Amino acid sequence: MKLDEFFVTGEPMIYAADAAIAMTVIGIVFVLTYFKKWKWLWTEWLTTVDHKRLGVMYILSAVLMLFRGGIDGIMMRMQLAFPGMNILDEHHYNGVFTAHGVIMILFMAMPFIIGLMNVIVPLQIGARDVAYPFLNAISFWTFFMGAMLFNLSFVIGGAPDAGWTSYFPLAGKEFSEGIGNNFYAVSLQIAGAGTLMTGINFFVTILKMRAPGMTMMKMPMFTWSIFITSIIIIFAFPVLTVALALMTLDRVFGTAFFTMANGGLPMMWANLFWIWGHPEVYIVILPVFGVFSEVISTHSRKNLFGYKAMVVSMVGIAFLSYLVWVHHFFTMGNSPSVNSFFSITTMLIAVPTGVKIFNWLFTMYKGRIKFTTAMLWSLAFIPNFVIGGVTGVMLAMASADYQYHNSYFLIAHFHYVLISGTVFGCFAGLYFWYPKIFGHTLNEKLGKISFWIFVVGFNVCFFPQFFLGLDGMTRRMQTYADNLGWNGLNLVSTIGAFLMGLGFFVLVVNLLYSAWKNKRDTANDPWDGRTLEWWTKSPVQAYNFAVIPHVKEMDAFWHMKKRNETEIKAEDLKPIHLPSNSGVPFISGIFWFIGGFGLVFEWMPMAILGLAGIFACMLARSFDYDPGFYVKVDEIKKVEGITGGDK
Repeated sequence: MKLDEFFVTGEPMIYAADAAIAMTVIGIVFVLTYFKKWKWLWTEWLTTVDHKRLGVMYILSAVLMLFRGGIDGIMMRMQLAFPGMNILDEHHYNGVFTAHGVIMILFMAMPFIIGLMNVIVPLQIGARDVAYPFLNAISFWTFFMGAMLFNLSFVIGGAPDAGWTSYFPLAGKEFSEGIGNNFYAVSLQIAGAGTLMTGINFFVTILKMRAPGMTMMKMPMFTWSIFITSIIIIFAFPVLTVALALMTLDRVFGTAFFTMANGGLPMMWANLFWIWGHPEVYIVILPVFGVFSEVISTHSRKNLFGYKAMVVSMVGIAFLSYLVWVHHFFTMGNSPSVNSFFSITTMLIAVPTGVKIFNWLFTMYKGRIKFTTAMLWSLAFIPNFVIGGVTGVMLAMASADYQYHNSYFLIAHFHYVLISGTVFGCFAGLYFWYPKIFGHTLNEKLGKISFWIFVVGFNVCFFPQFFLGLDGMTRRMQTYADNLGWNGLNLVSTIGAFLMGLGFFVLVVNLLYSAWKNKRDTANDPWDGRTLEWWTKSPVQAYNFAVIPHVKEMDAFWHMKKRNETEIKAEDLKPIHLPSNSGVPFISGIFWFIGGFGLVFEWMPMAILGLAGIFACMLARSFDYDPGFYVKVDEIKKVEGITGGDK
């Protein structure tokens, strides 16, 4: 392979990306060396098995991916701002919208949510850790290496360009000869393995590690949402794993599961993809329903209205999420009876979703609402998500879908659901739980400025796209003619995209300003919280709880405060067992990357080397007899500021 076939060349933006990557790497190496932080990086972060630190790394990765995916989105909107623009040629545009979809769904939304669940769920259930801390670290590093492998395709080898759905036969070797779509198959496979392990880990954690007295119907709603989400992950991700494995075999080894030649079935890919893909929408939506429930309840100073109905509705949504995937191809030749069945099951999802909306509204009714930034994101979610939901019901009607399908109407609906749902929820959760992560609140003034710019920009960007779709503009268009009447709406939409970018920029400024300059609220319980995570120190100590709480009712911490039961007594303290750090997950992740890179380029010796390294790491772990360590009572007293009592 020639050098110019290995590196992507020929476009100024690619060279700029090369330079940015090189300068970033040099900058990181320089800072770590100058401040002598290599050992700190290894011992505190790269080898950590602490669920809170892994959660922080997930969230940081997600914010970086939000930046990358956002830049892709803005480039697309710049290309479409005026007719006949040539900022991105056809090939580059295809790569950009493919990367935008994959990154935003799989490498931004999911890790952000997994980051929040890593930090918060063990705290909400009164546990000292997750069920499998080592597996948790493996999960993060496989996700991270998969994400890095995918992002590398932009400058090395060539980006995938068959859309985030990667439909066959377009994604097969007959129509996509380069290795771009190999990146898609292999990197998603690696990252997906990490997500599946996370689902299993949190399913067991929530089932087996709840504090004494915390029955299932006393769990906080965020934990309930993660429990349901974990079940969906466990059932959905193996389907994706199989589909990607078959895709890899088709592309790398010449089999014919999905290809047009030799009896392959392209529609089988569409079915497998959406059997995973539609539950995936609820994997990124249900957890933020939990976030909004916590934020709205806390900031309304009331318990959550209709708790049992909320739980039942989430279970109902999870069940129905597996019965709707065919609505993604109503127009591909199904029989009327098949289309009718999937049309009805799709519309049924509006029922439990509506129940949840009314529950949040009744929670706020007669509440003493505090309008913090986290609450503003939660309030903005309700009307915007309803717009996404109502247009979803319109799309669920099979006969009407022939009009809307593949149009910008669908793009607008999709973004109203996923941005007002997932992104607003991630931001609400970030502002709400930031004190538990870093020990201080974010600046509220900057937070509200960021909120208003982003929300206004979001509606300016996507609301015109409903009308563009009804006027006939289809998705995945690289440009359009001047006489179609789309110019003004496209320009408005592009202005909205820039406003969203500005809102994100102010959020980043807030993170940096709050870290260094802001007059901070460092209280352990700044929002007058209701659930157990607010009983811990801010930031949370390594062992989470000095004493495992005994839960008597829902909103356990709220009732503990009312009964003055929050004080920790020295005589209740005992040595606390914690797992030791391990370098194996990180090293294993590197071998996943090496093996994946070899498979992408179809360099089998390199792929086998990576596979051998992964097995070597598994072997090393099998003979690792490190039993962990104990935190002594004296140390716990010092951290908690407790005097008296026996050691």
